[in-house]
Amino acid sequence: MSFAADPGRYSRGGGAVDTEFVQQADPYRRELLAHCYRMLGSVYDAEDLVQETYVRAWRSYDRFEGRSSMRTWLHRIATNACLNALESRSRRPLPIGLGAPSSDPADALIEQKEVPWLEPMPDSMLGNDPAGVVSQRESIRLAVIAAMQYLPPKQRAVLILRDVLQWPAAEVGEMLDLTTASVNSALQRARAQLQQVTVTADEVAEPSGADQRALLDRFVAAFEAKDIAAMVDIFTKDAVWEMPPFTGWYEGPETIARLIDTRCPADGPGDMKLVPTMANGQFAFGLYMRDGDTYRPFNLPVLTLTAEGVSHVSSFFDLRLFQTFGLPASIPVP
Repeated sequence: MSFAADPGRYSRGGGAVDTEFVQQADPYRRELLAHCYRMLGSVYDAEDLVQETYVRAWRSYDRFEGRSSMRTWLHRIATNACLNALESRSRRPLPIGLGAPSSDPADALIEQKEVPWLEPMPDSMLGNDPAGVVSQRESIRLAVIAAMQYLPPKQRAVLILRDVLQWPAAEVGEMLDLTTASVNSALQRARAQLQQVTVTADEVAEPSGADQRALLDRFVAAFEAKDIAAMVDIFTKDAVWEMPPFTGWYEGPETIARLIDTRCPADGPGDMKLVPTMANGQFAFGLYMRDGDTYRPFNLPVLTLTAEGVSHVSSFFDLRLFQTFGLPASIPVP
């Protein structure tokens, strides 16, 4: 919900929110949402912190006095709100980041709902986020957000403010109460750690045009038919499949296909239906499972594509995501 959408909720002495504040602050909402998501790794926590940012800003707007730009001021409030929140919250992992070796499909599935898992973000919520331009879209990919979780919170903030938002070191230092030298040092350490756990854009170069569309069509066709042999051909030789809140992760096309063959509740063709969407700048699907004459939400796989095939799938079983992504609550079987 934007601040402007419900001004009565933030009234001063029973009056409406200052029109001037709404006009100046509300255009930055999606940019702030992306910023908080990069900091927190949760679309729902990010929404809460953006709302908190606007409440704090509104309460102190009469002291703003334009000493900085509205954008800088709001980011300062949002960053500090995120840092305060992170003091009492643990990092958000994906299963592959837990440190355990890859799993065998024959092993029991271990579900840990109490773990605060990393969450995907719909592209539709990012809107015109200036950090979402093509040259910087890697900053929102799931692998990058997951890697950021391993950085100390203030180091994470430095990385985002300097490398994603392109803010000067002196300005970041003033915001975080650090010297310029400390900002530059934190940035170097953050970059080095991210390089150890993420791959470059060149290493995950996506197929283009018709090849990309064909690969996605093959993925949909294989799953909707539960064609195990076709699934093997879709994945790269070192492909990874993970599915929070289950702690296991699976490596290799044959292993992934065997997992789906033996663990997926679909009995055969027509039991699964995939609806396309976009998450974190990546192709994704709402995967529905047949229940009588209705398809019901089952999970939400987010794909990493390469020229050789699908190299990574993070399949999220948090069914709240279907509503967040604007996906149907159910689909009738034709």
